[in-house]
Amino acid sequence: MSIESHATSTFLWCVQPVVQLAAAGVFWRRKLHKQYPVFFAFLLVQAFFFAVTFLAQGNELIYFWAFWLSQAVNAALGFKIIHEVFLDVFRPYHALQDLGTPVFSWAGAVMILVAVVIAASNSNEGTIGLHAILTLQRSVRVVQFGLVLFLIIFARFLGISRKQLCFGIPLGFGLFAGVELLLLAIYAGKLIGLNLLNLLNMFAYDVSMIAWFVYACWASVNREKSTNPLRTQRWENSIGELHPNAAAGSSLIPMFEGMVQQAFTRSANAKAEGELGQMSDAIRERLAKSAKAGSQSDK
Repeated sequence: MSIESHATSTFLWCVQPVVQLAAAGVFWRRKLHKQYPVFFAFLLVQAFFFAVTFLAQGNELIYFWAFWLSQAVNAALGFKIIHEVFLDVFRPYHALQDLGTPVFSWAGAVMILVAVVIAASNSNEGTIGLHAILTLQRSVRVVQFGLVLFLIIFARFLGISRKQLCFGIPLGFGLFAGVELLLLAIYAGKLIGLNLLNLLNMFAYDVSMIAWFVYACWASVNREKSTNPLRTQRWENSIGELHPNAAAGSSLIPMFEGMVQQAFTRSANAKAEGELGQMSDAIRERLAKSAKAGSQSDK
């Protein structure tokens, strides 16, 4: 790495904690940390890991473990932030919101399982953990990028303005995630070097953090009136009708358990009815044979 590249990389790296702490300060002043506690913690954790890794540059062992621990924590917090944004987006729609919570839990478990399996099958024994972290991180990046596409498409149905914080947070993550995934694909094709990849990736992350800071300062906290309220309400009612006696915000898990139980009950009843039908057919057949035999004997 040349001196100019090293200086640029160091500058882009040192900008990160400044913007992160500034954004955290705005969150605290506007009391947005109560609405997005996980994202607020993410900003503080990022600044903390920067301090640790920056001071540990002379110690390779501490720097190594601090870096990879920060990547693992970032992946976990990144997925939790997606869930946090999801809950805020669907806050007026209790059934949709409650349906998404178990979906996110299962998605997180599947992502971790896939990451471990891929890492174990494509790495040496000493690097399984590192490959698992990388795979999990890239999986989270895909979900973050997908969340942005979802909000862009469905924002007007949900009454979400692009000036709101629930749009700005995933926009920053989606921008960084899209750039990182694109750069990794280009790097895999050997079109760019590792140093350029790191510089562009770091620049994209700085732009994302600046976007968070801007949204924290000027974002609106009020929803717009949905341009398609009837369609959105139909989504809510369709799920709510499956569990009409549930209060707003109650869990849908008992509903699904009841549906499964009803399915098994119907299956058992159908099986029992089938067996009774076969028995009655057999009895009628035997009676018919007996009657026929008796009439022949009378003759």
